[in-house]
Amino acid sequence: MVIGTIAGQIGRTVDTVGATVSEAFFEPVLRLGVTGLSRAGKTVFITSLVTNLLEPARMTALTAAQSGRMSGVWLQPQPDMTLPRFDYETHLAALTGPQPHWPESTRAISELRLSFRLAPSGLTGMLTGALTGPRRMHIDIVDYPGEWLLDLGLMARSHADWSRETLERLQNRPEAARYLALMREIDPAAPHDETEARRLAAAFTDYLHAARAAGLSDCTPGRCLWPGDLAGSPVLTFAPLPEPANPRRGSLWREMQRRYDGYCRQVVRPFFETHFARIDRQVVLVDLIEAVQRGPAALEDLRRTLAEVLAAFRPGGNSFLSTLLRGRRVEKILFAATKADHLHHSQHPQLGALAEAMLAEARDRARFSGAETAAMAIAALRATIEDQRIHQGRQLDLVRGRLKDGRQAAFHAGDLPADPARLLTPARQGAATWPAGEYAATHFAPPLLDRRPGEGLPHIRLDRAAQFLLGDWLA
Repeated sequence: MVIGTIAGQIGRTVDTVGATVSEAFFEPVLRLGVTGLSRAGKTVFITSLVTNLLEPARMTALTAAQSGRMSGVWLQPQPDMTLPRFDYETHLAALTGPQPHWPESTRAISELRLSFRLAPSGLTGMLTGALTGPRRMHIDIVDYPGEWLLDLGLMARSHADWSRETLERLQNRPEAARYLALMREIDPAAPHDETEARRLAAAFTDYLHAARAAGLSDCTPGRCLWPGDLAGSPVLTFAPLPEPANPRRGSLWREMQRRYDGYCRQVVRPFFETHFARIDRQVVLVDLIEAVQRGPAALEDLRRTLAEVLAAFRPGGNSFLSTLLRGRRVEKILFAATKADHLHHSQHPQLGALAEAMLAEARDRARFSGAETAAMAIAALRATIEDQRIHQGRQLDLVRGRLKDGRQAAFHAGDLPADPARLLTPARQGAATWPAGEYAATHFAPPLLDRRPGEGLPHIRLDRAAQFLLGDWLA
């Protein structure tokens, strides 16, 4: 049995190395991870990116598209038969139909393969291409909820540490009032009672949903928000508790601890080992406009959360030997502030500067480890056009778009400051409201499109994002 086990492990290792060598030399595969916290626009980003790679007329900043090197792009069957396929066709129909609407949010992991036929480039490429023909390469786009990414940080925390940190955050949050009141009625050192455990877990899950609806970002454990087939299982029936002095075996505390450890071991770790650890390049989508609208607490919460997000990555440069011996490392990370179309283009530099400043800590960590990073303001699908009006003797820069009920509306979200510190400093200091200026936003519906063949979908800087993420790989 031992010899058989060893032989099986050697066989799997040889298969893995063989697949890696095949990918490296014949038809390379790049795994692009796309994540972001809820409502950041992951589904729209992937749908628009794929559409604009298939029909690249609007991708003017993507060198491979403009040079003609991308001689063919097409969708392939799902490469991993154990994962759901990203439902590209349904999402595209939602965005481009006669009554366009935003597609459903990401609730589970999915994947989509996009294949490229690349014409030779350069003298060496032309000489090689004369013998081998155009080269084929593949991009596997992996879509997963941002809350799952936050869960990776739990693997480095004990239940006691997680409970202490979580309860500290909950003290000043009205969304947590019901859970905290229930928790104070229960003795964690008392013998475990399943009814009490379920009441606590349900109340904590209710808090997570309320916090997410309020625009807060640190909503872990993420599977409590999207439980799927784990709903009602013990591995999701736990909650943070104050640690008793001497918790006995069989106490509520010890049972919550056991379930937390099981969640990390049986839910979080397999996601990391099977999917996340294989990602080559990563997009993290952030709805900064929504965070600013909700106030200083939401912006500071998002800044802290994004700093934790990067800790989950294994940033660094890839090489052939490092890929074989250590597994892939994330070599490029793009932080994208989405929904830039909700602001007039005169505000885009301020939005980009806020993204840069807010993510400085996270970017420094990634750059230290060798990963290349970028931050930019984008709109994967442009839903507005720009307008100007005179209001109280002052010219206002507006954006105009379609509302959910079909009406057209022009809107001014407020003027972001040129210096990001005017927002980040009061947010760090715990201000209740912004000292100067008010910010608001509206939720536009997708536009009614009249596309020409090959045009893809209208966007803002999606081509620049693609150039950063894929440009060197497609060169």
